[in-house]
Amino acid sequence: MNGIARSGATASTQVVPNNGLAYTVLGRDAGSERVLDAVDDHLDGVPSGTVDVVIDDVAPVAARDGVDAAVAFADRLLGRFGDRANRVAIGCSFEGSAELLSRVGGRVDAVVGADADATAAVERLSRDDPTTFGYVRRHWVEAKRGIETCDRNYPQSKQVHAALTDPETTPRTLGATLSGLVTLGALETWGDTVGPTRYDLTAYRPERTLAVGAALEAYVSEE
Repeated sequence: MNGIARSGATASTQVVPNNGLAYTVLGRDAGSERVLDAVDDHLDGVPSGTVDVVIDDVAPVAARDGVDAAVAFADRLLGRFGDRANRVAIGCSFEGSAELLSRVGGRVDAVVGADADATAAVERLSRDDPTTFGYVRRHWVEAKRGIETCDRNYPQSKQVHAALTDPETTPRTLGATLSGLVTLGALETWGDTVGPTRYDLTAYRPERTLAVGAALEAYVSEE
């Protein structure tokens, strides 16, 4: 057991030798610098590439300080310890921001803890329809934003697209992304329509969409 007091009050560090785990309890309100100091203390004197650093959840940082602050924290962690740790991973207890998951997930070495069913669905889509998978992987956050912004219950993809501000997608690529989200169980189509597909936004599942997003980020980080 040791103490860490470089950026605040002393916090004790516990070691669980049989599980290869060391942890420091800093408290809910600990600032980023205290967390970085704690990680530095754990890695001090340890051969490079022998310790995994896992961010259990950065969502509380985003909730407290904003998404940009959470992303900046992840960047500082990677910049300071990326070459010393075996890998830097992020957990997936995300219940809020798709933007946070997308931006942080693309930075770290691994995303862990994704929902097993969503992970299996993402793997099937990648295997069975790699083109649609590519659209979903790139545009799922924007598709989520379009779905949640659109004021129609049964829109076509072009109507979802029209609800977006400064979209990266086109109506066609957004349509492919929405189709992928249907396959992944986050959305449904409306009836047997003649002509362009209409999406049933009354059946939209935001929790499933976030689970799919976490699985996508985990899948990408492992490639």
